[in-house]
Amino acid sequence: MTRAAAQDHDHSHGQGHGHAHGASCASPAAGRLTPGRKAVLDILEGVGRPIGAYEMIDILAASAGRRPAPTQVYRALDFLVEQGLVHRLASRNAFLACCHGHDASEPVAFLICDGCGHVDEATSPALAADVAAVAGKRGFAPRAQIIEIAGRCAACQTEDAA
Repeated sequence: MTRAAAQDHDHSHGQGHGHAHGASCASPAAGRLTPGRKAVLDILEGVGRPIGAYEMIDILAASAGRRPAPTQVYRALDFLVEQGLVHRLASRNAFLACCHGHDASEPVAFLICDGCGHVDEATSPALAADVAAVAGKRGFAPRAQIIEIAGRCAACQTEDAA
């Protein structure tokens, strides 16, 4: 995938790269959010970076005054992932909010900076075509199409060069 193709649909998440979510995350699933699911989503939107389930539990405990059971948090995260409101980064065992309106079956590439932890989400027609071609050639029907690319973001590369 070319850099230009990845930037067709580029969105930032991460440290120092705030991204407002809130009401822009309207989806059909948003109406079915229980208070627990909404609390989890609100936290992910508020932190603007990937966090793990146990960090989520700590944040919920601090705000609610009681520590939720891990199974409760994992169920909420699973639901939010299934609805396309949240993505799971397997390499980081972490979750982040998604409000970008791409189809749940559309391939998503996450550009994850090893330096600062910044995460960019990118989709493109070229990426979708390439993933479909690779899977189709092997008669494979993808369930999830998430690509994680580790490296250095532009800001860290600039710091490295200085």
